Amino acid sequence: MRDSIVRLEKAAKAFATPEGQTVTALDAIDLDVRRNEFLTLLGPSGCGKTTLLQALGGFVALDSGRILIDGEDMTDRPPYRRPVNTVFQNYALFPHMSVGENTGYALEVAGVARPERVRRVAEALRMVGLEGMEGRKPRQLSGGQQQRVALARAIIARPKLLLLDEPLSALDKNLRQAMQIELKTLQHELGISFIFVTHDQQEALTMSDRVAVLSGGRIQQLDTPRAIYDRPENSFVATFVGASNLFEGESDGTTLVTADGIAIAHAQAGPTGAATALIRPEQFFLAPPGETAPSLDVDLEQVVFVGSTFELFGRTATGRRVVAEIPAGRRSLVGEIEQSRRARLAYDPAAVHLIPAEAA
Repeated sequence: MRDSIVRLEKAAKAFATPEGQTVTALDAIDLDVRRNEFLTLLGPSGCGKTTLLQALGGFVALDSGRILIDGEDMTDRPPYRRPVNTVFQNYALFPHMSVGENTGYALEVAGVARPERVRRVAEALRMVGLEGMEGRKPRQLSGGQQQRVALARAIIARPKLLLLDEPLSALDKNLRQAMQIELKTLQHELGISFIFVTHDQQEALTMSDRVAVLSGGRIQQLDTPRAIYDRPENSFVATFVGASNLFEGESDGTTLVTADGIAIAHAQAGPTGAATALIRPEQFFLAPPGETAPSLDVDLEQVVFVGSTFELFGRTATGRRVVAEIPAGRRSLVGEIEQSRRARLAYDPAAVHLIPAEAA
């Protein structure tokens, strides 16, 4: 692709275990990363996302396949000869150096003259909101500020690609959410591609232009955050990204019927036969008297208040577990069903997503 900054062709990597077995980390992956794109690699531990990031940075050698960056073959090039910088999870700042010295270290090693180095350090620190802090030591900074120094150090050399290996994982929740927006804004200002590794679904959906969901060394789905969430291509993606209610059964084109007799109406034109219907918890609503929308009757097991919503956990008459999210503004209705321990959960058939059996 002409608009790609990175291209992986059949990238494969396996590791030997102490028990003498072999674990496939990358299973012949093909991937194109667009210019000026924020791409997130998302998946559980052991899915291959960190190996993929390390292969791009040159820290892991592929068993087979190719890595091209801006049209040049980088497969066998060492890390220092790739137009790539990495922000690590632990920031890896030099404790004996000041913020300015940490930020400009790569320029010093490259022999950049001091006046130019000072100018570019000040520019990089301004971009990450640390202007005027050149003289501080890392121990005098908060976790969020240290993370910004690591970013400034990574962008000062003006790489074509920035790799970020779970750089927000050590931050508290509020700071982490603030940094998510700042990172996306910074990426847009720099105009370079970011490849971000995380196992946090919300983080991936918040920050990314596209998300690659990995499992077993393969990309299960590569798409926009909305498409990943609303139209997962298989059951793994449906369950890993967000909460889900999955109903396996047979569809006649308008209704899917499960083995235990539950009928799920849907409006999705698609294949008939074996399929899985997905209903997200927030797509349910408490049916008032006279509601004609399709619904499920459940016996409530637990109601959990989480601030903006109530999470309802219940089971159908056949024992199937169902999860629903009800806005906190409907607290009076939630109070009523808490007393009766019964709920009628209605849904819009247009919101139901059908996954063909071969994909599920």
